[in-house]
Amino acid sequence: MAEIENAAPVYSFENPPPVKNYPLYWWHIFAKIMSFTLFGIGTILISIVAFPIMKLLFWKKERFRKAGHHFISLMFRFFVCFMTVIRASQLTAVDKKKFRALKSSIVVANHPSLLDVVMLISLIPDADCIVNSYLMGKNIVHIIASNLYIPTSLSFDEIMEKCTASLKAGSNLIIFPEGTRSLPTGQHRFKKGAARVALVSGCPIVPVYMGGNDKRGLRKHDSMFKYNTRHCYHYEPHMKDPVYPENYKDLPSHAAARRITAELTEILSDKNNTQYVTVYQ
Repeated sequence: MAEIENAAPVYSFENPPPVKNYPLYWWHIFAKIMSFTLFGIGTILISIVAFPIMKLLFWKKERFRKAGHHFISLMFRFFVCFMTVIRASQLTAVDKKKFRALKSSIVVANHPSLLDVVMLISLIPDADCIVNSYLMGKNIVHIIASNLYIPTSLSFDEIMEKCTASLKAGSNLIIFPEGTRSLPTGQHRFKKGAARVALVSGCPIVPVYMGGNDKRGLRKHDSMFKYNTRHCYHYEPHMKDPVYPENYKDLPSHAAARRITAELTEILSDKNNTQYVTVYQ
């Protein structure tokens, strides 16, 4: 009985340990607010200054989209460096050269936090993605999203057409098959969208597991004033072996999509990637 009472508490992403260093914790909160402020200012400047100039230089729509993808990747790289300098976050990618070399690939990743897409686009120079239709609203972000990326508000056939055209043009397509950010208690069920795009386009799927530590404060519905109780946010993306749609060509399309999605679920499940997750000590 005494051993049970004296046992060390078990901490997890749902039950974090208490804050040990409050000055450092509040600095992380301040650094997070600084980062989001810079992101907002950068979005405005890109929308009202950079994009009009780029449209004059690259007046053909496809050339503009290509240049825009590379420009946003460069800006996100700067943003990631800024967050690293002020100790808001840290990105450790052992496969940087592989990310840079990707072409006409469907990048499928788990989605533990708000900044996953920022980290991936910073690593992939020519990255397209399917964005939630709410980003196409009246806020300033819609100027970037509507010019460069594919909205979910389109019909299924239109999305397939645009995804295939983007991949055939050499761009990479980032998809989060959960459709939204993961819960602290586990992942959502993977949707079949990535598999369907792969089967239509014939392009390979490159699974990427977004490892690292607890993203408290960047999860769904988290407050701005929440943060990892011990460390700055650490992102550790790991590229897995590609999944090729031609391996399923003998199956009916719906069965092939189901099998590919099941394979991706297995590859990117949290339980099979515990070595990439930093747990609380």
